Amino acid sequence: MEKHLQHSVFKILADIAHANNIEIYVIGGYVRDIFLKRPSKDIDVVVLGNGIAFAELVGEQLRTKVSVFKNFGTAMLRYQDLEIEFVGARKESYRANSRKPIVEDGTIRDDQLRRDFTINALAISLNAENYGAMVDPFNGLEDLKHQLIRTPLNPSVTFSDDPLRMMRAIRFAAQLDFSIDTNAMKAIDTQKERIGIVSKERITDELNKIILSPKPSIGFRYLFDTGLLKLIFPQMAALHGVDIVHGKGHKDNFYHTLQVLDNICKVTDDLWLRWAAILHDIAKPATKRFEEGHGWTFHGHEDKGARMVPGIFAQLKLPLNEKMKFVQKLVQLHLRPIVLAQEVVTDSAVRRLLFDAGEDIESLMLLCNADVTTKNEYKIRKYRNNFELVKQKLKDVEERDKIRNWQPPVTGDDIMKAFGLPAGKEVGIIKNAIREAILEGEIANNYEEAQAFMLNKGKELGLVPAGL
Repeated sequence: MEKHLQHSVFKILADIAHANNIEIYVIGGYVRDIFLKRPSKDIDVVVLGNGIAFAELVGEQLRTKVSVFKNFGTAMLRYQDLEIEFVGARKESYRANSRKPIVEDGTIRDDQLRRDFTINALAISLNAENYGAMVDPFNGLEDLKHQLIRTPLNPSVTFSDDPLRMMRAIRFAAQLDFSIDTNAMKAIDTQKERIGIVSKERITDELNKIILSPKPSIGFRYLFDTGLLKLIFPQMAALHGVDIVHGKGHKDNFYHTLQVLDNICKVTDDLWLRWAAILHDIAKPATKRFEEGHGWTFHGHEDKGARMVPGIFAQLKLPLNEKMKFVQKLVQLHLRPIVLAQEVVTDSAVRRLLFDAGEDIESLMLLCNADVTTKNEYKIRKYRNNFELVKQKLKDVEERDKIRNWQPPVTGDDIMKAFGLPAGKEVGIIKNAIREAILEGEIANNYEEAQAFMLNKGKELGLVPAGL
């Protein structure tokens, strides 16, 4: 294993430990990532003794600042391009109503035993007598080889002690495309209710990491199959299932949503665009109706879905800012390009879409492309070709009419001055009429034609221009 300790810092740490008769090990994610062939700049060092005191010895020799976190018994320093964290070897015991353990000093094995998964319990010795030796008491290397998420302890104990580890197991499975050990899956099923003692913020942090994984559907399938999804995000779990009336069923909107999410992940790393994919059909259970002679409908699910977004963001402690508004807008508009792709595309319809979507039009088109999940090759080709036509039309109309993020060339102030009006109903009527006339292509998007239209509209309303 010495070949994996090429960075000069490992020898420095080893020499300081030897000089002070202290036993230390590199442990956790850095070691795991060596075998996954993933670059890592974060090194965790476990010290048999006082981790903070050892970190201060290292900081003194490296002449670098040491950040101490006494509440956690850890210290951290930066050296070259690395971030190194030090902690004393610990053994832990938990109380039933808390994630906070009772901590005592322990051996290296005690420390490995308290780790969440065997693949994260791997350690490499930095001690003179066996420098570079692998310390793997729970067969973590075998689990890496077999792409398996397994716990060092009985999984029921691991997940009961710290229920967030259930989310972490699923997150690692999604990030690494690993399977979760059968016993661990059973344990999550039996311990799932204990997720209730974990803060929403911590749960959502893990959920976002699942969403940002290469193929998030892996994680969401595990969340659903274990029953966790129903507890942490019931609106999404409610998408699952197919109702049949008179032999007519609808698609399973849960699995459709997962496909849309995986599709969008192929083209963007944007977390909020991925959230829009998750929420685009979130109101389908609430709007589902069976119409005789027609079949299943979900009329208005885009409007109701958009109204649901702020509540879901608040529930999950997601930011209630422009990120939420972006997701809400895409949920609201996600059917519009699809409708355009099915019909003859008029300039006025394209102008309205550009006006409503603004700078988010490209994101909206990515979402709509991802929303095509049919297995019918003919339908896929037809949709894709029509989307290309819509995209070209969007480009042409935008270049010609400059509608994106557009405001009508005649403002409310202009209207008030023109007719000597105070702010009020007539000003709004005229302003809306100008906007509609430009969007419909009745007048050009310029001040002269808008002003002439304004004067005519005022005349219709019985208004007299100021100064006459």
